[in-house]
Parts: sequence; C-alpha cells; structure tokens
Amino acid sequence: MTHPAELDVAVVGAGFSGLYLLHKLRGMGLSAHAWEAGDGVGGTWYWNRYPGARVDIESQEYSYSFSEELQDEWQWSERYAAQPELLRYLNHVADRFDLRRDITFNTRVVSAHFNEGTGRWTVTTDTGETISARFCVMATGCLSVPNEPNFPGQADFKGPTYHTGRWPHEGVDFTGKRVAVIGTGSSAIQSIPQIAKQAAEVTIFQRTPNYSVPAHNGPIDPEVVKAWNANRAENRQLQRLSAGGFISSDSTEQLSVEVSDEERRQTYEKRWAKGGFAILGAFADQMIDPVANAHAAEFTAAKIRERVKDPVVAEKLVPRGYPWGTKRLCVDIDYYETYNRPNVTLVDLRETPLDRITATGVQTSEADYPVDAIVFAIGFDAMTGALTRIDIRGRDGLLLKDEWAAGPRTYLGLMVAGFPNLFMVTGPGSPSVLSNMVVSIEQHVDWICDCIGWLGNRQLGVIEASPEAQDAWVAHVNEVADQTLYQQANSWYLGANVPGKPRVFMPYAGGVGVYRELCDGIAARDYEGFVLQPAGG
Repeated sequence: MTHPAELDVAVVGAGFSGLYLLHKLRGMGLSAHAWEAGDGVGGTWYWNRYPGARVDIESQEYSYSFSEELQDEWQWSERYAAQPELLRYLNHVADRFDLRRDITFNTRVVSAHFNEGTGRWTVTTDTGETISARFCVMATGCLSVPNEPNFPGQADFKGPTYHTGRWPHEGVDFTGKRVAVIGTGSSAIQSIPQIAKQAAEVTIFQRTPNYSVPAHNGPIDPEVVKAWNANRAENRQLQRLSAGGFISSDSTEQLSVEVSDEERRQTYEKRWAKGGFAILGAFADQMIDPVANAHAAEFTAAKIRERVKDPVVAEKLVPRGYPWGTKRLCVDIDYYETYNRPNVTLVDLRETPLDRITATGVQTSEADYPVDAIVFAIGFDAMTGALTRIDIRGRDGLLLKDEWAAGPRTYLGLMVAGFPNLFMVTGPGSPSVLSNMVVSIEQHVDWICDCIGWLGNRQLGVIEASPEAQDAWVAHVNEVADQTLYQQANSWYLGANVPGKPRVFMPYAGGVGVYRELCDGIAARDYEGFVLQPAGG
C-alpha cells in the first residue's frame, strides 16, 4: 500500500495490536502505517495454524471492546474459538474499519534507527523501503518467533518436518503416516489429539510434562451470550480491573490452607467441571504458598491418573519438579484421553534421552523410532525474540539486543531508556503473557495513543524513559515475581526454553488491574519517570 515517506507513527505488525493501533491513530488524525511479514492480518492467529489451535480464554472475553457496534455484530460459534474463526474475526475487523489500506504485507521491518538530530526514527524494510517516523511502535507479538529446533542429526532426516509455529497454510495430511511429536507444551497438547485421529502411529517425545485442564468446549451457550451482553459494559470493566484480564475464572479471596480437605476437593471439582481457567480462581494462595500450590498439584495429578488408563503412562504425564501453574497452564480437548489410543506411544526423555535424529526417525538412548514425519512443538523465543531480531538502535547507536544481553529492561514494559519515541505493546515488564492478551493490548494501545496526543498538545516531540525510573520498575517487577512461585520453574516466562537466553522472569505478575492503575497514575502525573523534550531536542 502507498503511504507518505514521512509518518507520524510507524507500526510493526498487523495482529490484534497493530490493527487497533491503526484504527486509534487514524481517529486522532495522525498518519500511521503498518508493516506485516505475513500476507494477511492476524498475527498469532495468522501464523499458528497447527491442528487444534484455539484460544484458551472464552471467546467473548478474548475480543476487542473498543467498538460497541463490532461487539453487537460479531457472534462467536464456540466457547473457545478455534484458529480459523479467530482469523476470520480479525479479517472482519480489518475490513470493517478499512485498515488494509494502511498495511504493507509480505514485508519485514529489518531495522529502526533513532536520529537524535531530528528526533525521528528511520525504519527500513527487507524490500529496501525507508520510512521516517516521529514515533515507532513495536506491535510484534510475544509469541511470534518460533524456537528453532537444534537436535543432533536433524538435517539427516529424509522425511518432512514441521514446526507448530510455522504450520503450512494448506494443512498437512498425516493419513497412514508414522508421526513423531517432540515437545508437550501448549501447541503439542492442542495438536496431538488431532494428529492422532489421522495418523497411523504417533510417538510423543516428552521432555517435561505440563499441567493441563479440560476445556469442556462446545457450541457457545446462548444463555452465556445473553448474560454477557446484558451486562457487557460492567463485564468489560471487570476484565480491565481483574488480575488476569478475564472474569470467567471467578476468582475468590478464599485460602486453600484455611479450608477442610473435603471443602477444598469440592471447590476443585466444581471448577474442573466448569473447565478452562476456572481452576485458577479457586484459591487466592495457589501461586504464592507452596502448601496451597501442592493442593492444586495433587488434585490435578489425580485427574490425570483418572483420564489415562495405563498407570505407567499416567505417571510419566504427571508433572514433577516445579510448582503447579508456574509453567503456563494448558487447556485441552481430550489430550490425556489420547494416550488411551492404541496408535499413540509416549517416550519419556527423562528416562531415555534423545540422542539424535536419524535419516529414518528418532533415536533415544535405548531405542530407534522409525517415523515418516516429525513435528517440532518446542515453543517460541517469547517476549523478546521478535524485538531482538530487528536492528533497533537508540541514542548513540545503542543496539537494543546489546542493551538486553543480560535480560530485558523496560519502564512499564512500554519503553526502554535510551530509545526515545519507541513504544512496545505488551513488552517484557508488563502483564502481557500472564493475562488475556486482548485486554492488555487495548490498555497499552490506549496508553500509547493518549501519550502521543498529550505530547502533541504540549508541543513536545520526544519522550524517553529515564534510567532511574527503568531501574526502579525492573526492581519492582522482580520483587513482585519473587513473592510468587513462578521463579521455581524453568519456563519460557524466564526464557529457559531457549539455549543461552538469560534467565529473567519477563512478565509483570502484579495483575492487570494493578498495572493499569500504575500506568494511569504515571500519565496523570505528567508522565512521571519519563524525560520530555521538544522535537529535535
């Protein structure tokens, strides 16, 4: 699409964040354009097309709230929308608000350099295009760069290989095939039941078992829709003020350690029957008290043993060695039941480590497993991967990748000291991946756009996080994380899934509502902690 060579705002990405940014900035009368590596909108839901891909938050809550008309006209078909429906929704949004005319597709931003003399960003794409913009907003997503497989011998394998984060858009037919799946995180837990229905044999190579709870998915209940719409404004506000950005968990202040064993069991049973993340709201002390956390772990382990018929296989699937919920809790449709199928085999790599991939299959310390295809379900370089892959340079040529060499440092997860007029949507140091991403995205986009408008009204051209404010925020993020059990797991929240990545807990664990209040307070105090200058300063 054509656009001016000089813009008010350059946007990188056209998923949930980029689309809302374009709509909001256009409404402010600002010139804005987005660049998107894919050939369509959708971000996460454009790229992640593996079998069974779907959202793990109830559909009506995982949607935009900025337009009453949009909410009135869109009807979800399932309790948890699948990837095709989510992509249709985002295409509908792009068309309804005529956003495509401000998006260049099939184009990747490769660099963004700040010019101190002009106070502007020079953005360059892989097509050789160069753009000058007053502000640059990274709407690049938290789970958008796949973690690359690096197994000995993988280049020798003669069959096709697939990564769940880069699934072929035309789909894959596994009929009659012997398929290896390496990994048992969220994408594996969603895709394995679907692959097993089609393939002749599925061999799952598990490194670390994950906790998963049943979705109890189905057609969306008309009564749920009716109740949601009858109180929609109130529900949306409750989402914004909640801990996780969604209210279907029905959180309580009750403590697990203060109730009887029977009362605790009944509480968990009710929430298990409801399905999804309802179990997260069962007790207020689950993520901070090891005893309470063990209660949740014991209950979930018992459910795994109920769902898996072979007791030996069930024990291999029971997570050990890290607290319940400290790796992202998964929501599944018949995941554990899939291990009851005769064509499914589980290989525990803790007992028999993976030695190498051969020309014909996968070899462990004890056996060779001949397969026709391999699926790598090994996750993403989360939160920082998309940003550090772009040549982003701030003052004095400071490279963001170098600045984050020991782990990401931000102010509010929105800006980085030394990088003026560069905003991030749901960056490290914000609730981000611990929350309903759509709620967090809307809050960030609103804050960024309000900030840009405020600067314009005061004839200010440059805003930058102060090093002191950034240091204080990083300390606060760490302090809050240290009060939880999250640090005790080798999770992608800490970058532990990517070899060589610094071990730093990246999201803010203080909750969506608390974080919103902090951000609003900082803005109300004339952007406290930020250094403000006239344009070109």
